[in-house]
Amino acid sequence: MTDTFLAPLILVVEDEPDLRRDILEELQEAGYRTLAAQDGETAMAFLSGITPDLVLCDITMPRLDGYELLSAMRRERPSIATTPFVFLTAMSEPQEVIKGKLQGADDYLVKPVDYDLLLATISARLRQVDRIRGQQESEIANLRMALGDLSTGVRHPVLDLIALGVVLLNGEGRVVHANRAAQEMAQDASFLTIRNDRLRAVDPDSNTTLYRTIKELKEVAPETENITGVLLHRADQSISVLIAALDIAKNLDPNVPQFALFLSPPAHEKRVSEKLLIDLFDLTPTEARVAGLLSRGVLPSEVADELGVSSTTVAFHIRNLLQKTGTNRQADLIALILAGPMAVGAM
Repeated sequence: MTDTFLAPLILVVEDEPDLRRDILEELQEAGYRTLAAQDGETAMAFLSGITPDLVLCDITMPRLDGYELLSAMRRERPSIATTPFVFLTAMSEPQEVIKGKLQGADDYLVKPVDYDLLLATISARLRQVDRIRGQQESEIANLRMALGDLSTGVRHPVLDLIALGVVLLNGEGRVVHANRAAQEMAQDASFLTIRNDRLRAVDPDSNTTLYRTIKELKEVAPETENITGVLLHRADQSISVLIAALDIAKNLDPNVPQFALFLSPPAHEKRVSEKLLIDLFDLTPTEARVAGLLSRGVLPSEVADELGVSSTTVAFHIRNLLQKTGTNRQADLIALILAGPMAVGAM
């Protein structure tokens, strides 16, 4: 955000020259910046280099109609997946409205254009986006603060608002803190329990793997940051656990956590949405893919193999991810990637 305020940019896609001109004049008089395209193909060319705040688009156009433009924009420009898209059409049949909504249109205006309604719709959609982004930024800032406090032993209340289970262990493997989601998972006892400051996987083999992995992390050199993943099983299901070494230097204070465990509830056992990561943290598609792989416990060297690039390139992407997410360590980065999309409901 800069000190110089820029009015929202509206991309108008309309093949009727007179109507396109009239809409542009109305929007400019209302204080908006505008960009005009006479068809969907021209609009897609513009979208390769600009990011509008809202797209106002006719449906029936030659070469690339409104439905096709919406689909192509959502597919090829995931970084603007949440940009409001408002259809403008002469067709008012319910099935046309339903088709547009199913394809991801945010609103629908019917010709002949009621300019008061047009301006009110645009204003309402832009305010909605501002509210959502403001709430997301606030929640992500709180989440960063909470994650930054992990290695200090501070029980940050924001951790209790995360759907992801968070368990902090000291150097002896005792539970220093478990957030609300982790406590609920332990009470359910389907995959794990917490009793007498000890976390145990219900499945004996999973429990052995869990603590063997923690022991291996503990033996790594203190200056080396390590994150690895394990699965906790039961008869018909499993959940993933990412284990991050926060500070494996010898620390005698039993209240200082040295390991953070991030447990995905069964309902969230799916890949992190790369489109959502792009929107939340302004990532490039490649950065989002790297982030998604890291969140599944894939090691940086394995990320390089997966993407067919060098380890140096992956390290470059990770540095960019740390900068864009405002984190300092890979452990906090992965926690934020995992927890960000699961943080309090409005996200």
